[in-house]
Amino acid sequence: MILIVDDDIAVRTSLSLLMRKETFGVVTAETPEEALAHLAQNAIELVLLDMNFSNDTSGDDGLNLLAQIRQRDAQVPVILITGWATIDLAVKGMKIGAADFISKPWQNTHLMQSVRTALALRSAHEQSPNEVSREQRSASAPVSRRQLDRQYDFGQIIGQSDAMLRVLETVGRVAATDASVLIMGESGTGKELIAEAIHQNSQRARRPFVKVNLGGISTSLFESEMFGHIRGAFTDARYDRTGRFELANRGTIFLDEIGELELSSQVKLLRVLQDRTYEILGSSKTKTLDVRVVCATNRNLEEMVGNGTFREDLLYRINLIAIYLPSLRERPEDIPLLVDFFVNNLRTIYGRPHLEVSRDALKWLKQLNLPGNIRQLKNLVERTILVSTGDVLGIADFEQNYQSQNRKSEIANPKSNFPDVGSMTLEEMEIQMIRRAMEFHRGKVARVAKALGLTRSALYRRLEKYSIPFDEE
Repeated sequence: MILIVDDDIAVRTSLSLLMRKETFGVVTAETPEEALAHLAQNAIELVLLDMNFSNDTSGDDGLNLLAQIRQRDAQVPVILITGWATIDLAVKGMKIGAADFISKPWQNTHLMQSVRTALALRSAHEQSPNEVSREQRSASAPVSRRQLDRQYDFGQIIGQSDAMLRVLETVGRVAATDASVLIMGESGTGKELIAEAIHQNSQRARRPFVKVNLGGISTSLFESEMFGHIRGAFTDARYDRTGRFELANRGTIFLDEIGELELSSQVKLLRVLQDRTYEILGSSKTKTLDVRVVCATNRNLEEMVGNGTFREDLLYRINLIAIYLPSLRERPEDIPLLVDFFVNNLRTIYGRPHLEVSRDALKWLKQLNLPGNIRQLKNLVERTILVSTGDVLGIADFEQNYQSQNRKSEIANPKSNFPDVGSMTLEEMEIQMIRRAMEFHRGKVARVAKALGLTRSALYRRLEKYSIPFDEE
């Protein structure tokens, strides 16, 4: 049973017809008092709640009613119906516990997708008794990897630590829904693999999975890359271009490094995710969008919201479900499994079928500080195999390459070798760091950007800003 709360009879009627067409039972309420009465008397599965009532333009009545609904039934999902003028109000509602917000005038397909997603998430939570609170969940034992693999397709994801099993449990439960997912974690923890697993275990698995590195798209090219353009839309538009959203339609779009997106581009992205419509650059024709959105970042978006570099409304739009990927420091027991996986793959590539890693070396690897996580571990294993001569890799083999890796990191990320650091400004320190990294990597922009933890576009901007010479790649 769906409860529709709105003081406008036309809206109540329209929503009721839509819900009944989709075979949902419906009850309606014109006032907060009627809504609470229905909640007490009926088995309500979901609430569609308008934020403003006729005698209240501030939205306080809507927020108060939302808080009362959440207090009476914390499990019932509430979808807010709002206008763009009250998006800030909707964000406040998300903080209180709303499942989603839809802006007026709504699209029926988008609204129904939100309803189905909210109901599917509720069902998934009800089927998982461990999904109560983070504290309770951390104290409970996850299911085994064998159980998860029987139920889901997790492909190349390696790990059986409790931390990773809980991540995979969450992935399995939310994959079948269309909920937007935000994957957080340090660089090299495997965020792209988790995004692919969400897609492969979803109802969209046979549809496109489109990856977009937002950190590599400049602000001036954002619309063209994401929405496409027609020939002649701008000076260099010599041919039509299909945008990433169109390529991903009916599938999943993976927006990596979303924390690198400039504020002006964030506004454009939010509009698309909110309205599920967009226009190709140079065309006035509006296109509709049916896509699942999965985002990833290694940055703290809540801190960015606090300092004004990331929009709060966009954050609440993309993180209906948040998944934190643990670093290798938090799951050292998975390191031997990862090493074994890498070695198995590299045996064939390098034609060394008898290659293996000693037990002592595995114990030593588990104790390493690996800020680059899985990516750094893979590079260390491959580099060690390349320079080793024996079939059994010991501590000495890895240690030599690990120290070499650290020396390169220190050169590419100098911290203590600046002349008279105390008298330098932050800008001067940044210039010195970039110059040294460019010198060490012989001007290879891609390598320098990776070493400094920057996107290529971000590095290009700094090179131009500081007039540091570089070769085009």
